[in-house]
Amino acid sequence: MEYDTVSFEKRIKENIKKYTVQSLFTMDSLTEYFGTIAKEYGVEVLLTDRHGENALEIGDFSRFTPDVINAPGIELQICGYTVGYWYVRYDKVAKERQANAAKLLDTAFSLLTGLGTETYMGREARSYIERLDKKPEKERYQGGCSMKEDVLTGVCSKAYMESRMNVLDRSEVVPVAIALININDWKFVYDKFGVEKSDSLIQLVASIVMNEAKAEYIIGRIEGDVFLVLIPMAEENEAEDYCRRVQRACLAYEGDTVLAPSVAVGVVNKTNVEEHIQDMISDAEYEMLQNKMEIKSSAGYRERLERGL
Repeated sequence: MEYDTVSFEKRIKENIKKYTVQSLFTMDSLTEYFGTIAKEYGVEVLLTDRHGENALEIGDFSRFTPDVINAPGIELQICGYTVGYWYVRYDKVAKERQANAAKLLDTAFSLLTGLGTETYMGREARSYIERLDKKPEKERYQGGCSMKEDVLTGVCSKAYMESRMNVLDRSEVVPVAIALININDWKFVYDKFGVEKSDSLIQLVASIVMNEAKAEYIIGRIEGDVFLVLIPMAEENEAEDYCRRVQRACLAYEGDTVLAPSVAVGVVNKTNVEEHIQDMISDAEYEMLQNKMEIKSSAGYRERLERGL
């Protein structure tokens, strides 16, 4: 996206989709803040990202699986876009204090929405101004491999995937299979084993995603733990078969005592030239979230995830 040809208003509307709970807030500060409230009232609080992965947990939610589709919590919205969900339990709060606790949390949620919005708007404004200040001569030298390639994994970058989607749309190629692949409980690995292991998990899944793909597949990382795979001229059930191979390869991995890769997948197919791939990603995301719920509630999932503890 060329920022000097796109209005700031449109940039604000679109770029919030690139942000996560973790990129908008200092999680240590949130943990300390809500930990203080929990200590005072006995309330339990869970914050998930928009995919239902835990971002902050105060209390015991080990037996609770967030369902952001059928039973979403309180939406955490920034500029009209849902970046996360709050879940609250008052079981351990004295009855006479529940109203006060609820009022305090409502205020806290409202303040955090304002803080997140301020953080997002500030970052985007600075970036937009800096982009406008760059000389055209400099821009001509910025189209190298780093713009196309995701540094951590070697797959295509989000920006490059957007350009490929536009090319496929303009070329009126159909059918195009659209597959979203999301790493389950990446945040758990990050919290328990640190950034090095969590990065290794992303790299491991990326390698599996690439190894199971055909040469013509277009693969990119579009969020921290989310991969997008485009399959032009896909045959019937080709994308579904591919995703099953990826999931089986993840489950079969035994090369590390800590890492237990698992992915949720969602597949949709563009069959009409009037459709736009970008608009259909949300449909693939819905399918992916349904698959995630099934996987995380399956027997043995938690034991495998925690085998490195």
